[in-house]
Amino acid sequence: MTDPRDSNPGTIVLPDTRVRGRFLWHELMTTDTRTAADFYTRLAGWTLQAWDQNPSYQMFLAGGVPMAGLMTLPDEAKLAGAPPGWLGYIGSPDADATAHLAVKLGGRLLKEAMQVPGVGRFIVLQDPYGAAFSAFTPEQEPVGDEQPGLGDFSWHELATRNVEGAVAYYAELFGWTKTDAMDMGPGMGVYQMFGMGGQTLGGIYKLPPNAKYPSSWLPYALVTSSDRVAALVPRLGGTVINGPMDVPGGDQIVQLLDPQGGMFAVHSKGTARGSAADGAASQAVAGGTAQRRKNAAAARAGKAATAGRRATPGRRKAAAKRTVKRGVAKLKGKVRKRAAAARVRGRALKAKVRRTKRTIKRTVKRAVRRRGR
Repeated sequence: MTDPRDSNPGTIVLPDTRVRGRFLWHELMTTDTRTAADFYTRLAGWTLQAWDQNPSYQMFLAGGVPMAGLMTLPDEAKLAGAPPGWLGYIGSPDADATAHLAVKLGGRLLKEAMQVPGVGRFIVLQDPYGAAFSAFTPEQEPVGDEQPGLGDFSWHELATRNVEGAVAYYAELFGWTKTDAMDMGPGMGVYQMFGMGGQTLGGIYKLPPNAKYPSSWLPYALVTSSDRVAALVPRLGGTVINGPMDVPGGDQIVQLLDPQGGMFAVHSKGTARGSAADGAASQAVAGGTAQRRKNAAAARAGKAATAGRRATPGRRKAAAKRTVKRGVAKLKGKVRKRAAAARVRGRALKAKVRRTKRTIKRTVKRAVRRRGR
């Protein structure tokens, strides 16, 4: 590969394709893969499978489909001070050209291009503000619905020192455009969302001036319940750092640290409490829950009423007799067990007496013989 700094960004044209700008893969690099595997499979409902080309590299599966990798944090990354965490692989029709442009625009090359047979070519980069990502050219274009399903990654969030600079940088690399924006309040700034092709992919916000963590990407996985995840995280050795929190649109999120310190987040749809944007959905959920409770109560009441109608005097007498018979049978069973135990103890006692008598006789005979001598 030629030096990315030798290229003129004005001469690099990256065509829009089905892969460009999409998050195609995710990878967790950590210091304890066994603990991480247990944590994430239980947290996100994923399953685990070893990669057939290299069994030491494991894959997380959602619905039987591989969608993320799990590997030990490389020694060179540790020496460089990289903590455990997630790396997003963003699609590019030409990973090398993207790397040339990324470096020319102020980014850094963290890992040279690598070709994985049957998979594709990737390069690990760092944007001008410190966030790491990968430019990835797959050997085959992705298929299927671009809308995330349960267990898929549904949102990607960039915390950066320069929102406008990051927006412009990634727009050049991957063709992303601004979508909606939300004012997060005094001192927080604007939360700028981005996307492409009419689909919003994530958001970008400015790190607080006193933030102790660097610029980074945070992936969100779609789960059934953010509340369930928040309750489960401490039991699995992780830490909830934010949430469950309602977000515009009626959804909920939870941000967390895994047991090794890697940052992760989950997202659940239509579960926000008191969100005006999702009022109809919330009412539908609440109404459905209330109706299910009413149905259950009615069923219990119906069973009680039916039982009351059927409890005639004759049937009550028969039921009482059956109860007495069951009690007598239980009592007889206990008596038989005790009698059997007594017989066992009696036989053991008789055997002990016989052994004692034989011992006494042998002892007496030996004593008589010694005296006779």
